[in-house]
Amino acid sequence: MMQDKLLIGQTLGFAGNPFEAGVDAARHDSRGGVLIRGGKIAETGPAEALLAAYPQAQVTDYGEGLIMAGFIDPHVHYPQTGIIASWGKRLIDWLNSYTFPEEMRFGDPAYAAEVAGRYLDLTLAHGTTTVASYCTIHPESVDAFFTAAQARGQRVVAGKTCMDRDTAPEGLRDSAQSAYDDSKALLEKWHGVDRLSYAITPRFSPTSTPEQLSALGALWAENPDCLMQTHLSEQTDEIAWVKSLYPEARDYLDTYEAFGLLGAGGLYGHAIHLEEREKGRLKEVDASLIHCPTSNTFIGSGLFDMAGLMAAGHRIGLATDTGGGSSFSMLRTMAAAYEIGQLRHNPIHPAQLLWLATAGSARSLRMEDKIGNLAPGMEADLVVLDLQSTADIAQRAVRADDIWEAVFPTIMMGDDRAVTATWVAGNQTQGPASVITQ
Repeated sequence: MMQDKLLIGQTLGFAGNPFEAGVDAARHDSRGGVLIRGGKIAETGPAEALLAAYPQAQVTDYGEGLIMAGFIDPHVHYPQTGIIASWGKRLIDWLNSYTFPEEMRFGDPAYAAEVAGRYLDLTLAHGTTTVASYCTIHPESVDAFFTAAQARGQRVVAGKTCMDRDTAPEGLRDSAQSAYDDSKALLEKWHGVDRLSYAITPRFSPTSTPEQLSALGALWAENPDCLMQTHLSEQTDEIAWVKSLYPEARDYLDTYEAFGLLGAGGLYGHAIHLEEREKGRLKEVDASLIHCPTSNTFIGSGLFDMAGLMAAGHRIGLATDTGGGSSFSMLRTMAAAYEIGQLRHNPIHPAQLLWLATAGSARSLRMEDKIGNLAPGMEADLVVLDLQSTADIAQRAVRADDIWEAVFPTIMMGDDRAVTATWVAGNQTQGPASVITQ
């Protein structure tokens, strides 16, 4: 029988959504503990009570470190790891200049495997334990990503990106039939294996024909327990492009809805320039909107309406959108979300930012019963943050009167140096071994 593990430090979890219930939905303990048994959180509570109750546990004391659920990134493109922070103009220029040439390389299994491993290790170093990734049109890119995640014990979501329209370069086009056949084969191979989930993945309407969207809609109808991920209303010129390609559609969302690609379990990245009908239908089907703030500012897309969409009851996640997003860090992503909120005259509280990066993103992936919170029964994917990781952060944090003033400088100025440790399925994958046996 495996020995219980007990982590000691400051702890932070959520009893509800702080956008709805206020900051009191957060549960902070300045000296708390997390008991891990069999890869799951068995118990949380005051440190001294857990130390007394489990004298045989293997103890790791993080002192003032903040223990919370690992970060969850529900919209990434792992094949764009090597081109992150490439100078660009607008979305379409950026895709043609950087993204598409790089993605052509992922038919090589060795190259795909190398990038997949590098990407996952980079994100783990930043405290991110779960991601939902687009791959490329190559089945090899999907196999590489799931294999790398499986080796690390991670819960991840991924899918083969599908593009069959001549708006995509010749080397990155499949067909309606091959998109269906390849996606189905990959789904049957990987979905539900260990901690892996498949997502049906049309890149976006401008790179798919109606025939391909229809085929993928049929595949989703046949496998409704899978997620479906795509892009929606990222830039105004993109929306005009969609309108020219689908003149019969009522709006951008209708190009998915007409082919069976709107529903619960749909992940719609960006969703910035939504029309009222689109908002209503997305809410009606309880789809997920994924906010990608560093990408939206880096590519000049626009300002996501967090306050309005959250008040309307939408299911919202927070994501890096690597590599259109300019950072692998969910800390930097939270900072960008705060800045966009400020530009929309909506100051987002630190509790809300941390909820978005954990429980909120888990909810967007419909995995809130498994990951994203510090609570008994949840899988033990954790991050431990040093709230005084650099001199500039430390000199601000020491003046803090409460946990929010203490953590906010790390949200705004922190990076991988703030990540003391990352735990995946109850095993430490990043950080120094500092075990204290009782």
